[in-house]
Amino acid sequence: MKFGKTAFMILALAFPTLSGCVSDAGGSSALPPPPMAVKYGKAQPLVGWDARRLIAQFGEPRLDIRDRTVRKLQFMTGKCVLDTYLYTTARGREPVVTHIDTRYSDGSDVDPARCGIRPQTP
Repeated sequence: MKFGKTAFMILALAFPTLSGCVSDAGGSSALPPPPMAVKYGKAQPLVGWDARRLIAQFGEPRLDIRDRTVRKLQFMTGKCVLDTYLYTTARGREPVVTHIDTRYSDGSDVDPARCGIRPQTP
């Protein structure tokens, strides 16, 4: 009986380790999109806008950084720096703004309204 308990313990410990070696058949490792920022606090302006609409409103971005899951567009609006974070919220859809940050060029935070950025519908 001792061998049965030992074998069971070895299998019980080895199974979770080996299950990490199996990949899904589809081969995709896409991460789910992040939730919209409005789920965590007050509504932010520009949420839901795509890159084309941002560029039409603010001109060419100062920075355009693309990563696997996010695109960051940075604009200058007068004395303010506007960072917009665009994520794909559904497969096959255009990435849209889910969060923004605004600050003065010295790095201090500022309310978007002080930069002339007001809530609007996407």
